[in-house]
Amino acid sequence: MRIGHLVRQAQKGNKEALVQLIMADKDAYYRLAYSYMGNEHDALDAMEDMIVTLYEKIDQLQKGEAFYSWSKTILVNRCKTLLRKKQRLLPVGDESEASFAALTEDNPYRSTESEMNMEVLLSHLNAQQREAIELRYIHDLPYQTIADMTGTPIGTIKSRISQGIHKLKVMIGGEHYEDNRGEVKRA
Repeated sequence: MRIGHLVRQAQKGNKEALVQLIMADKDAYYRLAYSYMGNEHDALDAMEDMIVTLYEKIDQLQKGEAFYSWSKTILVNRCKTLLRKKQRLLPVGDESEASFAALTEDNPYRSTESEMNMEVLLSHLNAQQREAIELRYIHDLPYQTIADMTGTPIGTIKSRISQGIHKLKVMIGGEHYEDNRGEVKRA
């Protein structure tokens, strides 16, 4: 598939070309949306919003080869917007119950015990570290793409990943606790 050719066709109004571009990477879009949203319904809503935005703004894309990083940036932004709206609408409750429900939900991408253990480990990181690590190691995105998607300097992305991995190593290595600044320390 020639991405540049399909993008040019989509920019000329060929809806089928846009559908081909989206369908070629639909599983990656779903996994990315699910990692932010935590459940299938919200992930699909975010993907739907992304598709509408792609359709409306495809003519603004200047480099056709950048379609997938551009579209994933749009998806991440839609997820973050939906999460902000959701936080305003949901009453404050017990987070651990919600996260446990998301982990045990019947989903083909979250079905193994090791993935559940990874989710528990990642839940101990701050939001920025978790996001950077998930985008890099779960979604296999390059540092520059992560920086572009999040609007964060590449050095900050690398630092967040390094610090997050260090926290995970400390946690796996033995007893740990968090100090009053959220730093993970060995007991």
